[in-house]
Amino acid sequence: MHALALSAALVFVTQAAIALPASAATSVAGLPDFTDMVDKVGPAVVNIRTTEKVKSNASGAGVDDEEMQEFFKRFFGVPVPPRQQQPDRPSRPKRPGVPQPDEEVSRGVGSGFIISADGYVMTNAHVVDGADEVYVTLTDKREFKAKIIGADKRTDVALVKIEGANLPRLAMGDSNKVRVGEWVIAIGSPFGLDNTVTAGIVSAKARDTGDYLPLIQTDVAVNPGNSGGPLINMRGEVIGINSQIYSRSGGYMGISFAVPIDEAMRVSDQLKQFGKVTRGRIGVQIGELTKDVAESLGLTKAQGALVQRVETGGPAEKAGVEAGDIILKFNGVNIDRSSDLPRLVGNTKPGSSSVLSVWRKGASRDLKVVIAEMESEKVAKREDKKPKAEQAANALGLIVSELSDAQKKELKLDGGVVVDGAEGAAARAGLRAGDVVLRLNNTDVKDAKQFAGLVAKLDSKKLAVILVRRGDASQFVPIRPGAQ
Repeated sequence: MHALALSAALVFVTQAAIALPASAATSVAGLPDFTDMVDKVGPAVVNIRTTEKVKSNASGAGVDDEEMQEFFKRFFGVPVPPRQQQPDRPSRPKRPGVPQPDEEVSRGVGSGFIISADGYVMTNAHVVDGADEVYVTLTDKREFKAKIIGADKRTDVALVKIEGANLPRLAMGDSNKVRVGEWVIAIGSPFGLDNTVTAGIVSAKARDTGDYLPLIQTDVAVNPGNSGGPLINMRGEVIGINSQIYSRSGGYMGISFAVPIDEAMRVSDQLKQFGKVTRGRIGVQIGELTKDVAESLGLTKAQGALVQRVETGGPAEKAGVEAGDIILKFNGVNIDRSSDLPRLVGNTKPGSSSVLSVWRKGASRDLKVVIAEMESEKVAKREDKKPKAEQAANALGLIVSELSDAQKKELKLDGGVVVDGAEGAAARAGLRAGDVVLRLNNTDVKDAKQFAGLVAKLDSKKLAVILVRRGDASQFVPIRPGAQ
């Protein structure tokens, strides 16, 4: 009965398909045709296979399947699970199928694409990370042993080299000209299925999912093995490297991300020339500027990078940058979002002189800063001290007291008051004992008496903004006076 019903259903669907009106057929025919483009660009897309040498694993435990190894790559948000320590065992004779010490075993699969006829191949850094050997396979089944030229984890870009001549290569596009809604395709080796083509559209641009990368978001299907493959526009140009997906399960859920090709090429040029990437730094910790804070400080819109902390002895401190400053421009380029600043600074050559346009106390000023080379972040020590509290909370809900000379010296401050208690609006804003209030709106706080006078003059109908330091970071906090 069930078989007969199924057959009837299949016949019905087939007949319905045959009976489609001409208008529907025309609609389908109007969809983009990728066939010629795929024929042209496909040969330059490669499969990348990585291996590692077994150190000691007599039982064979811990050797991961290629697909599962790629599944756990960081671009799925799931760390590679640590291999469990095996107890010492007596040596055994070699058994068929069991990897022996120093034997090569497969550790992962990925994709890449050729960017020059002499064999330079671009891929993701996480595809080749930790590999002892890298093998590149072309669509014509030729396999090459590749050399890792360099890898940059911050941008997830790697460059490898194979020995060849007159190899097929892809043309580079301009990721700055990418438009939301345009058709794009991805080519790669999901689950080891070479030269698999998937298509979709650009969903969004400049997604801030990394410190140095405004990623391209698409709805193109990307799965384990697609990592490092190209994202290609309708002109057959590479506009990105497929690098990440958004997933709660580890599988594709309709959102994927690609590294913009202009950023990737800048990185690959440095990798090719120096084997590593050198970035600039100015020594500030920054945060996003909210609309409420911007309006309270006299800015017409919420743009720029809010300086929360200035590194002691760093380039920014030497240039005169202070916590609470809002960096509006870098070398004349607008900082629309805080994430723009590290990318602009990072792409600036260390040792060069740059100009920061900052907003401070209701006015803009230019500061010259000498860019330093990025290094490991310094972690500042913190020690909270609590002086005696005042009797009652003020209109902001704060109970404050003077900073001692020792505290001022330790924190390198000339003024400010320490919070001994927060209630009402201040507590709801997240303030707590030990915080230091440095500024109210555009006025520096010198001591508790002056701060009390400033608070008393606040208009309860207007939002007030205080600059608060907690540990080594400073941020503006909006509070409405008198709100309970």
